[in-house]
Amino acid sequence: MANTIGVIGAGTMGSGIAQVAALAGYTVILYDIEQSAIDRGMQTIYNNLSKGVEKNKLTGHDAEKAKRNISTTLDLMRMKSATTVIEAVIERLDIKQGLFQRLDEILSHESIIATNTSSLSITALGATTKRPDRVIGMHFFNPAHIMKLVEIIKGKETSHTTISRITSLAKEFGKKPVLASDTPGFIVNRVARPFYGEALRLLGEGVASVEEIDRIVKKSGGFKMGPFELMDLIGIDVNLSVSRSVYEQYFHEARYRPHPIQQQMVDGNLLGRKTGKGFYEY
Repeated sequence: MANTIGVIGAGTMGSGIAQVAALAGYTVILYDIEQSAIDRGMQTIYNNLSKGVEKNKLTGHDAEKAKRNISTTLDLMRMKSATTVIEAVIERLDIKQGLFQRLDEILSHESIIATNTSSLSITALGATTKRPDRVIGMHFFNPAHIMKLVEIIKGKETSHTTISRITSLAKEFGKKPVLASDTPGFIVNRVARPFYGEALRLLGEGVASVEEIDRIVKKSGGFKMGPFELMDLIGIDVNLSVSRSVYEQYFHEARYRPHPIQQQMVDGNLLGRKTGKGFYEY
């Protein structure tokens, strides 16, 4: 039990987190409500592990061991054996709160519930449970198996013991944990909102094209990816959801306002890499 990690959600972030935990030697239970999502998530994990072996970043033995460390389920009750559950479902407070209430009933008293939310209140999530001292933010970045930074977010009631345990867990995963306050967007996503927002405003005003903005940011700014490339990677629907969340939580402060272009792209199912077309075609 001590070495079992539960991961809720087999999407891009959940599958990446499951892979990281499995490679660190943990027994992982990956849950989703749909078998098709689990199948896609596991295929992504297998592909990532194969690429790691091809690039000599992993041995074949390590990859096979990681695969064996992961089991999947459609039954949330399987989480009962986990000491830490990391939630990575859709970025909606009501859905996460409902899930946390169910997990609170299922998990042992000592188990920690961590959320991969990129913008929502840890305090609000903890308040829906009888264990707010053991609810914490553990925000990974996409792709989770490559990006080193993990934001550790303390809610109002999160205990020092919980912070210490999750910080240690992040280090065991090979990540670089940074402690952040429970404010909308935390650190990275608060900084990122103007990065995306100004790029969208430049595009909307016809100042420069998608390609020009990305090229300038990379060539002159030294970024590995431009804002539009990054939105396509993250998913424009996810980006809009986070933008809207931060905007609403800061009581509609103008500098965090989402842009109509984001909504238009989502309405057209032009979500980036995952749909084959966003600001670029794939």
